[in-house]
Amino acid sequence: MSKESIIARIKALFRGDKIIWIVTLFLILISLLVVYTSSEQLANRRNQNNTYILFRHFVTVMFGIVAMIIAANIKYKIYSKVLVFFFWISIPLLLFTMFLGKYVNNAQRGIEILGMTFQTSDLAKVAIVGYLARVLTVRRDSMDNIKELIKWVMLPILVTVGLIFKNNFSTAAMLFVTCLVVMFLGRIKLKYIFGFVGAVVVAGAIALLVLLAIKPADAKDTNRSRTWLARVERFMGGGQEEEEQEDKFNQVLQAKIAVAGGSVLGKGPGKSTQRNILQHSYSDFIYAIIVEEYGLVGGAFVLILYLVLLFRATRIMIRAPQSYGGLLAMGLAFSLVFQAMLNMGVAVGLLPVTGQPLPFVSMGGTSLMFTGLSLGIIISVSKGINKNNNDERDSEIEVADAEVTEADS
Repeated sequence: MSKESIIARIKALFRGDKIIWIVTLFLILISLLVVYTSSEQLANRRNQNNTYILFRHFVTVMFGIVAMIIAANIKYKIYSKVLVFFFWISIPLLLFTMFLGKYVNNAQRGIEILGMTFQTSDLAKVAIVGYLARVLTVRRDSMDNIKELIKWVMLPILVTVGLIFKNNFSTAAMLFVTCLVVMFLGRIKLKYIFGFVGAVVVAGAIALLVLLAIKPADAKDTNRSRTWLARVERFMGGGQEEEEQEDKFNQVLQAKIAVAGGSVLGKGPGKSTQRNILQHSYSDFIYAIIVEEYGLVGGAFVLILYLVLLFRATRIMIRAPQSYGGLLAMGLAFSLVFQAMLNMGVAVGLLPVTGQPLPFVSMGGTSLMFTGLSLGIIISVSKGINKNNNDERDSEIEVADAEVTEADS
């Protein structure tokens, strides 16, 4: 095989939206730099060194990149059935996690496979977007029927979000908002969306009150409902006396100190002082370390990267109106960018603590791999959609409608 053919094959692997590839490259570089400088406390706790932590993170990032490359080189229409299959698999996995899952950050959020902790909600976040994109495409003519809408859209959303809700409120809320966005983009009437939101808010409030009433404060699984309320109370200014007594251990306060210390240009790479105080400076509060070391300029640059990703997904959506690919790409991109905004909002004190990692930047396991998978799927859609494929989109919908008609008859 000649050198030219090898180069051509390598280039073929990275076809698709070049801007998204570039954004991903920048996020990876930032991740490696900041995880290395922010993981000193973690290394000390584990009697390891930063280099070892960086190596493990690098390996995980490589898995994410491999997942991204593989996903990008699969025709996006294949995901129409694959992600639906993953969606139905995710339901029993979430159910198992709720009752028998492994504790992650004081809550049952994952299952252990071959010594690795797999967070089932990461699978559900990708799968349900794919499921909704397919349903809203193939059943779009029946979505004015409230019974069909409840059966095929609202009920699956409620089941998925409900199974995540108890042990991971922030992920459940983020996933619910993402589903609402996909519903809106899928041309579901606003009266149905607002009615759905109202019903869920009422049901959620009742469920929260029940949890607070029946669960003792010293429950073994740490009573997540009380944790949520405590975080919101601190964010709104309550519990100040306790905060003053525990300033050193108040992660939100330390994150604010890190952000304030960064000024415009930052203290410089590796010169963060708060990295040794913030307990999760390499994951939940990594954006605070980015701002401290690289300043407002560095923080703005990271923000722009995610906004560019959303913009590129929007372009894909515009070029593929009312198609499965457009809904899939936009839904996944919104989920990633919304998660990034939550992480940044917590770091700068605009939101209560959520525990959401910064996509493709924070140190993590399954989160990085599923982020890579999501980006790969978005690129796959960008490869499969062009300005001259209106006939292909129409035929896609016609075939899908035929499948639904045959299945329902």
